[in-house]
Parts: sequence; C-alpha cells; structure tokens
Amino acid sequence: MKKILLVFDGSHFSEGAFRMASFLNEFEPILATGVFLQPIDYRDIIGYSGMGTATPITVAPNETDEGLINRNMRYFEQKCEHAGIEFRSHRDTDLFALQELQTETRFADLMILSSEIFYENIGNEQPNDYLRKVLRQTECPVLLVPEKYALPSRIMLAYDGKADSVFAIKQFTYLFPQLFHWETKLISLEEKNEPLPHQELIEELAAKHFSNLTLEAVTHETAETFANWVAEQTEYMLVTGAYGRSELSNLFKKSFLSDVIVQHKIPVFVAHK
Repeated sequence: MKKILLVFDGSHFSEGAFRMASFLNEFEPILATGVFLQPIDYRDIIGYSGMGTATPITVAPNETDEGLINRNMRYFEQKCEHAGIEFRSHRDTDLFALQELQTETRFADLMILSSEIFYENIGNEQPNDYLRKVLRQTECPVLLVPEKYALPSRIMLAYDGKADSVFAIKQFTYLFPQLFHWETKLISLEEKNEPLPHQELIEELAAKHFSNLTLEAVTHETAETFANWVAEQTEYMLVTGAYGRSELSNLFKKSFLSDVIVQHKIPVFVAHK
C-alpha cells in the first residue's frame, strides 16, 4: 500500500486529482491523504513596518476560507467512502501553506494535484508561481493531472541526458511496477542533433522495466512542435525529471514541460532529487 497525498487549495476541489487516485487504487490499494491548504499562502502578503526593528504585520485567514475548506474535506471523505478508498484528511492551517506542504511530501510516496486549477486564484496561467514552487520544493514525486482527461493506458518516458530525467524514470518504475506491460515509448530529447550521453544505458534500464518498449529521438529544433504532439497523445502519461533543484535544460524547464502542462490534456509524472 502506498501513501498518496491529494492536495487541494481551500477554494478548489480537484475532481481530476481524485479520479487519478481512484484509478491507481484499482491497481493496488492506497492510503489517500487529503491535504487542504489555505486559499492563499499568506507569506506572500505579510509586510514589515516600523523603525529600526522590523515588526511583522500578520494577516488572519478570511472566515469564509474555513467554510470552503470544511465543505471540501467532507466532500473528499464522502467520495473516498463511496469508492472504498482508505483515507485520512486534515487541514494545513499554518499561514505558510506551501512550507507546510513541503514537510508533508517528505513522508509520502506520491503527491497528486491539479495542473489546471491549483491556486488559480493567484494565477490561472499554469504553471503559476505556486505550482512552480511546489514542483521545486517537493520531496516526493508529483503526478500533475488536468481536470478532464482520458485515463492513461500508455507511458512516455522523456530522457534529456540529465540525472533528474533518469531519476524520474526510476521512481516511476519503483512506484508502479504493475504497469510493466503497458506500451511504453522512450523519447530522447537531443540538442544539436547529437546523441545524448549514456543513451545505451538508459535504453537498457528502461527495457528491464517495460516489456513493450519502443525508442524515438527528437531534436531540439522540433521540441516545441513535439510538445504540442505529446499533449495530443491523450492515451499517454508523461514521465519527466524537470523542475528539480539543480539547473536543468531549457528544453524541459521553459519549453517542453511547461508547454505540455499549459494545454491541460494529459497526466504528467514529475520527480527530481
């Protein structure tokens, strides 16, 4: 059994995130932990004033925030009971919502959240600042899902020659060994039409975890077009190592992954060291 965090900001309940959790529960029973955050991370609006020594100006959560969170918590619990999913639920009531969430991820196998409506009140063009912070700070893999999507039946592994892309592929195989038989495509994202480092090794690793594996190379010049194509492959789940703490290629960080996320069409599995 795996512990999976389903993360909701106070004003939004992600049906897409819950649908994915239910889907994963069919392969292996999970413990679904619903984490309900404040509708805003108040760290972003705390100011300082005073002469000499800075005095924090605290901001209390709006009373309506509590009502929204309570309703979403009850809804989550009812859906888990109806689906036969073991669950826990709690609020991260600390004003610094994302900092609290980072600690939560340290003790989870996977986090699922909406790539479409997560904190859309502070920026509805995804990935917004809050989503980027979560992806950088998380200490467990993240599964980003749109609100409406086809449940995946195939896997696309993205390799750019960097350690984080290999790490993501390994984390995916460890978490989901049940998907060994799914049709899987290993995409090598090359720059300047040059072979990526350790190409034979990544192919060997992937072949040992996926029985139905095919290979495809994509050059940097076609990355944008390819990202659009990926988003249209609605039967796939994309596995990538972008948004790590270390410096990653612009192909992933600024073009490829962001372009896929913004189209809100397929689930994306993201992991980094």
